[in-house]
Amino acid sequence: MSTENDNTRREALWAHLRFAVVGPLLAAPPNRGQLRAELERLSEKTWRHPISNKPVQFGLSTIEGWYYKARAERLDPVGVLYRKTRRDRGRQASVSDELRQTLDAQYRDHPAWSYQLHYDNLSPRLDKQPQQGPLPSYTTIRRFMKQNSLLKKKRRRRRDSAPETSPPSANRHESFEAREVRSFESEYVNALWHLDYHHCSRKLLSSEGEWFKPKLMAVLDDRSRLGCHLQWYRKETAEELVHALCQAFMKRGLPRALLSDNGSAMRADEVEQGLARLGIVHETTLPYSPYQNGKQEVFFAQVEGRLIAMLEGVPELSLSLLNEATQAWLEMEYQRRLHSETRQTPLERFLQGPTISRDCPGIEELRLAFTSEQPRRPRKTDGTVSIEGIRFELPSRFRHLDKLWVRYAAWDLTHVFLMDETSGKPLCLLYPLDRARNADKARRLLAPSGTAPDLAAPQKQMAPLLEKFMQDYAESGLPPAFLPFPEPKPKEQS
Repeated sequence: MSTENDNTRREALWAHLRFAVVGPLLAAPPNRGQLRAELERLSEKTWRHPISNKPVQFGLSTIEGWYYKARAERLDPVGVLYRKTRRDRGRQASVSDELRQTLDAQYRDHPAWSYQLHYDNLSPRLDKQPQQGPLPSYTTIRRFMKQNSLLKKKRRRRRDSAPETSPPSANRHESFEAREVRSFESEYVNALWHLDYHHCSRKLLSSEGEWFKPKLMAVLDDRSRLGCHLQWYRKETAEELVHALCQAFMKRGLPRALLSDNGSAMRADEVEQGLARLGIVHETTLPYSPYQNGKQEVFFAQVEGRLIAMLEGVPELSLSLLNEATQAWLEMEYQRRLHSETRQTPLERFLQGPTISRDCPGIEELRLAFTSEQPRRPRKTDGTVSIEGIRFELPSRFRHLDKLWVRYAAWDLTHVFLMDETSGKPLCLLYPLDRARNADKARRLLAPSGTAPDLAAPQKQMAPLLEKFMQDYAESGLPPAFLPFPEPKPKEQS
């Protein structure tokens, strides 16, 4: 299993693979009568298994089902490709009342046993008490113990008196001179967007008295050349990228694919996972091939040649004033000016279509989408999880979970999202640990989520499994396996 798959849920890996198979068909829908040929081509293609990384192929009917599911869903084409949730998920394990009492008593006597050892010792107990019914499967016993807080505890010590190495990184310095360069254009509006940063040629003075070069975050539609959103920032990080990209979504709708370079902001977990959850295929340019994003380079030349040139007479140019001027220039001149190549204005070509755009979800859904999903193991002592060096409190009703899935944005740790492992839906918000507030709050008694075990005194007796082993060994007729060592005689008192 690859290392990058360790921090991603299996359900999400499968859904992303299914969308990667049919995503190009959504970004560039085939012409009438050519769908079956495209499906046959995809069925002959070899893909990489999301869990084992081994080559795998999918049948035509399977890919066809994925395609129609994703095409019918406009808001969340990736979500419909998740596996169906089991009907019995979340229900109590099917265990008889007599077996519950037996298992509670066994856990009371041996809280440090593993789940497997508890299960193995139930078999000889049920042989002696057949009225309790047949022994359930190990998975059922393990799920029952977890649901009822019968968790393995550390064994107390008695006090006596007196590295897989990661593969080397591939050489990125490759030559693409042998490959031809051809211009391209999408057939549909919002089929492909371009995204890139541009460093301004002019420096600005901040309110703190420091000079800095603003960075322009620009999003363009490939077919119409429409500026979906432009905004200047002081930094070039994933936070600013998501801030600009969400505004582009709310203005123009969701695209099918996005092309960017290999910058650190574009490759951040929050960005890559967010685009995948929104059903947007994220493609990156090849190394040392800036011409693949040539449409944006042409656009940036207009930004410098017209917009920045018209601001030369402004001596005290602030970031806020620069953004206001940029929005006015974009909407009043660039969007309405005849493009020399398309012979239409970007706004006219965008409205004319044809389009395969999708509606943009709400701001809360966008904020949840652009987060990094990571697994965490909670501390059993105080019910907290550590994220980016900050400890977050876990509600008591989730304290029985061994592994949690959380979503968060590295730039906003005021809260994180606790996610359901199977469906990927948010369960609740986790907030940072407030030690000062906890110092004044009363502590509640922890009630287990299921049947509470009997807290009576444990019975001092041998484990049923070991007792069965000794009985079987005695009945086997084998000679003794050891010779007893004579004990020392007590000294006579004079």
